[in-house]
Amino acid sequence: MLAVVALAALALIWGYNWVVMKVGLRYSQPFTFAALRTFLGAAALLALLPVLHRPLRPRAVGYTLLIGLLQTTGFVGLIMWALQSGGAARTSILTYTMPFWLLLMAWVVLGERLKGLQWFAVGLAAGGLLLILSPWRLQGVFSSLLAVGAGVCWAASAVVAKLLQRRQSVDLLSLTAWQMLLGSVPLVVIALATWSGPPVWSSTFIWTLAYNVVLANALAWFLWLYALRVLSAGRAGIGTLAIPVIGVAAAALQLGERVSPLEAAGMALIVGALAVGAFLASP
Repeated sequence: MLAVVALAALALIWGYNWVVMKVGLRYSQPFTFAALRTFLGAAALLALLPVLHRPLRPRAVGYTLLIGLLQTTGFVGLIMWALQSGGAARTSILTYTMPFWLLLMAWVVLGERLKGLQWFAVGLAAGGLLLILSPWRLQGVFSSLLAVGAGVCWAASAVVAKLLQRRQSVDLLSLTAWQMLLGSVPLVVIALATWSGPPVWSSTFIWTLAYNVVLANALAWFLWLYALRVLSAGRAGIGTLAIPVIGVAAAALQLGERVSPLEAAGMALIVGALAVGAFLASP
C-alpha cells in the first residue's frame, strides 16, 4: 500500500513539474535553470547520504561520469532547452518515448531481443511520434526534436547503468547523487558560456527552483527507489504512465495549452504504446 502511495505522489510531483519548469523559464535562461536545479539537487542528495548511512565515496567513477553526462547534462539540459520554445504538454509526451529508445538500444547493446507485442508497441510509439512531430509542418519541430533527444539521452543512460550493474554492485542513491553532481558541471559551464544576465529572483522563480531541488530531485528519487524496492520493475513502470498524462492535463489547466487533433492522436498512440510496454513488463 505504501509503495502505491509513493508512486501516486511521484506521478503528481514529476507530472506537475512540467508546468513548474515552464513557469520557471519565464525568469531564467534554460541552462541557468538546469545548472541550478541539478547542482543544488546533487548537493541535497550528497548531504543526505551520511544521514542515511549510505556510502559517500563514489564508485565506478568512469561509468558514473558517463551516466551523469547522459542523464543529467543531456537529459535535463535538453528538456529545459525544449521547454524554452515548446509547450509543456508536447515536451512531456515526447520525452516519455524513452522506453522505446531503450528497447532498441538494449536490443543492440545488451542483446535483449524484441519479441511479439514489443514490436507492436514500438510501432505505435513511432506512429505517435510522427503525428506529433508533423515533419511536413516546420513549426515547433526544433523543440520537439530536443525533447526526443532528451528521451534518447535518458535511454542511453539506462543502458550504461545496466552495463555498470553487470560489472559491480553500487548503492543506487550514492550513484544518483554523484552522477547528478558530475553531470551538473557541464551545465554550469554552458550556463556561463551563454550567460546574458542572472535569473529574476522573484518569489515565483524561487518557488519553482525549490520545487525542482527538493521535490522533483531529492524527494522524487527517494520515492522511486522505494517503489522499485517494494514492487517489481514492471508494476513500478505502470505507475509512471500517469506522469505525462498529468503533465498534459496540468499544462492545459494552468498554462492554457491546447493540442491539435493530430497532436492528440499522436499522444494517445504513445500513451497506448507505454501501456502495452508496461503490461509486457509486469509479472
